Amino acid sequence: MNIYKRELKAHIKSLIIWCGAMAFLIVAGMGKYSAGAATGPASMNELMKDMPESLQNLFGVGLFDLSIAFEFFAIMYMYIMLMTAVHAVMLGSGIISKEERDKTAEFLLVKPVSRSQIVTSKLLAAVTLQLVLLASTFAVSYGILTYYSKGADFTSGLLKLMISIFAIQLLFLSVGVFFAGIFKKPAKSAAAGTAVLMGMFIISVIVDIVEKASFLRYLSFFKYYDAKDILKREYSPLYPIISVVFFTALLYAAYHFYKRRDMKI
Repeated sequence: MNIYKRELKAHIKSLIIWCGAMAFLIVAGMGKYSAGAATGPASMNELMKDMPESLQNLFGVGLFDLSIAFEFFAIMYMYIMLMTAVHAVMLGSGIISKEERDKTAEFLLVKPVSRSQIVTSKLLAAVTLQLVLLASTFAVSYGILTYYSKGADFTSGLLKLMISIFAIQLLFLSVGVFFAGIFKKPAKSAAAGTAVLMGMFIISVIVDIVEKASFLRYLSFFKYYDAKDILKREYSPLYPIISVVFFTALLYAAYHFYKRRDMKI
């Protein structure tokens, strides 16, 4: 419990910054909706139709009506999801290995707790931090959508997107923790986790813009929780099952390697 509280205290400042950045992203993004809506309901849809077909597929043109506030928000969801994924993978890699980075690992290891208990306490702290960021994101999103929706119901759809973001957070947290359990050097775990994240994001973009590349969707966590599938198409129950398998396997491997490797003191 002391490790859990210590990690929460150590990350409170960065969490506030992340919450502020997320709020700015949402407010600024919906500000573009306000500017577009002022020129007429159909203008934004017409503007998007003038874009190349590949970009239309990426943003869901034809599926989402950009004159509706929540459906405009659904296009922004891709960027919100990416931002929370970056936070998750950096948090996962950093929270496990920061004592080695700061050369204070010996003070942690002399405590009467096992390495498994250390990882568990840190994971609980990381999930708590993620839940706070998610709650802040939901609150800002709900507030701004209430303002722009003018009484239209969006709560159910917003909750689906927030649950999906939490799933993405957990998946990329497990990726960061996995690499932190393997690599002795903290910089390597952060770099490897970020590389995986960017690789998956690029794959998700390729799947959207290249029709023949649809088979690659299983290689990207981002495609498991695509707003177009969640809100407009038929969502496959296979994605949550694969997510649980990946999450469990990555955490198991992280515990396994962390308990057995030499610590950098």
